[in-house]
Amino acid sequence: MSLDLHATAPPEPGPSRATRPAHRRATSTTRLDLKYSPYLYVLPFFVIFAVFSAYPIAYTVWIALTDRSPLNPTISFVGLDNFVELITNDPQFWNAVVNTFGIFVLSTVPQLMLALILANALNRRLRAQTFFRMAIAMPIITSTAVVALIFSMIYAKEFGLVNWVLDSVGLDPIDWRANRFASWFAISTMVDWRWVGYNALIYLAAMQSISKDMYEAAALDGASRRRQFWSITVPQLRPTIIFTLIISTIGGLQLFTEPLMFTSGAGALSGGSEGQFQTITMYLLDVMNQRFRWGYAGAVALVLFVLIALVSLVNYLLARRISSDK
Repeated sequence: MSLDLHATAPPEPGPSRATRPAHRRATSTTRLDLKYSPYLYVLPFFVIFAVFSAYPIAYTVWIALTDRSPLNPTISFVGLDNFVELITNDPQFWNAVVNTFGIFVLSTVPQLMLALILANALNRRLRAQTFFRMAIAMPIITSTAVVALIFSMIYAKEFGLVNWVLDSVGLDPIDWRANRFASWFAISTMVDWRWVGYNALIYLAAMQSISKDMYEAAALDGASRRRQFWSITVPQLRPTIIFTLIISTIGGLQLFTEPLMFTSGAGALSGGSEGQFQTITMYLLDVMNQRFRWGYAGAVALVLFVLIALVSLVNYLLARRISSDK
């Protein structure tokens, strides 16, 4: 009796009909999970952004186009009248703009330069290096109100420390609150004392990521430390410098607490007897809380937003141009 070697093997048992729908349901569920779960993960961010960012901006735009006021129960649509009045017929607003930019320039430029130099010094091997790195962070955790109060006493006209030093060297005392440029300088020192260490820590962290081989190669070529700083450190820190410049611009143009605490009394929002150090944010609060013109205050807020965006863009382009030229 011969065997058929070419006989066909019986087919392997496949999945039963009962298991096929379950397999298909699992596959479809996996596909839906892969398709929609990423959106669920990022949904909390968009919810928070919509509630705390998008809605306030949209409400500010709407209120700036009206004459909204708590003293007037009716709301009328006025279009661009608030913006026209603000730009063409409001000298107090432009005075606040000049004060803001003056304090911003006096505080931001020395602040970033000192922070860069301080970070470069702390990047070297020093005794008690950890102590110094922690010490420059102390002003960051200090209350802004406390800093402003201390500096307001330092710059006091009668018994201030600065005027005492000036008198000891034969110079006349300065009324730091009455003089416009003197008040700008005093407020700028407050801002610098508080934020130089913060920016220095950011620069220091960026310097730690620069390869040591670049400095060793430059040293072998005879480059001095100063040459290494300007030719290696500064170009490598270009993204960090641009970041701190933009952040300082946003903070500088929104300056509020330091000039507010520099004076005292019911008219603190006026920024001095003649508004010599009133900033845009102080003027905004003055319009909103003292004059009760909420619609006009919304227009001030939007113009401030545009100014910050424009100045940040200019700083970004200038920083990139200077770095590329070097």
